[in-house]
Amino acid sequence: MKQLWVEQYRPNTIDDYVFVDDAQREQVQSWIRDGSIPHLMLSGAAGTGKTTLAKLLINELGIDEYDVLYANGSKEARKIEWVDRLISFCQTMPFGRFKVVLIDEADYMNKESVQPALRNLMEDYSQTVRFILTCNYPHKIIAPIHSRCQGFHITKTDHTEFTARVATVLVTEGVEFDLDVLDSYVKATYPDLRKCLNLVQPNSQSGTLVPPAAADKSMRDWKLECVDLFKRGQTRQARALMCQSSSPEEAEDVFRWMYDNLDLWGSTPESQDQAIVVIRNGLVNHNSVADVEINLSATLIELGQIQ
Repeated sequence: MKQLWVEQYRPNTIDDYVFVDDAQREQVQSWIRDGSIPHLMLSGAAGTGKTTLAKLLINELGIDEYDVLYANGSKEARKIEWVDRLISFCQTMPFGRFKVVLIDEADYMNKESVQPALRNLMEDYSQTVRFILTCNYPHKIIAPIHSRCQGFHITKTDHTEFTARVATVLVTEGVEFDLDVLDSYVKATYPDLRKCLNLVQPNSQSGTLVPPAAADKSMRDWKLECVDLFKRGQTRQARALMCQSSSPEEAEDVFRWMYDNLDLWGSTPESQDQAIVVIRNGLVNHNSVADVEINLSATLIELGQIQ
């Protein structure tokens, strides 16, 4: 692997970026025409292109690299000490029209210290600094920051478009693939395109897309294995694997994964409606039960009983 596909096929211009909403495309293009942006909060599921869009905007606006400060809200930007560096950055005059502070995973910034400090800086330096925040969970960001940003929610593509984008990469790379194998990768990773490409690439080195070897735990995603088990009707084994492999901290993501793959639980609209209710009940119970594994197991049993 000379180059990661996720980087090789990353859009280089706004024209290459895939917008689900035409109104959002027009909004972005208007910012580029005007040569300016407001403070932005880009939200959406992991792997849907939030950071890519932010970097494309910075590039299209011609922001000097010395006028850009990048930080991660789950790492350095989580600590109050980082704010001192941010203040120093904001206080100096930009080389161009304005500076940009890009904070990835902003929903992990400390709500008691960093976020309140950020709120004041966004207001004090609004003439020369623009803030772009990306987040998976906007409700974890305090209301005063929301009020200072223009919200921009990036909607996930549907399964068909998602599958087509991965298939296009495989075809371009000359990789042969079986649609059922590709579908398993899609179901395991949707809507995270980045994760899907990162899983598919190392398993295509022979020129054919193959499932990860059972012994290769570093490349084998437990959701991928669960999909295969569910497809073969081995629901008990799949349930055991899910309960064993998923941690209590990622329970909300697991329920979201169930919801994103309704066709695993039923093939008709009526049965998928039943699945949504079961998943909703399981998610509600998750916050009140003493043992989250039992709740997850019970939810999967109910899903398996849908006709």
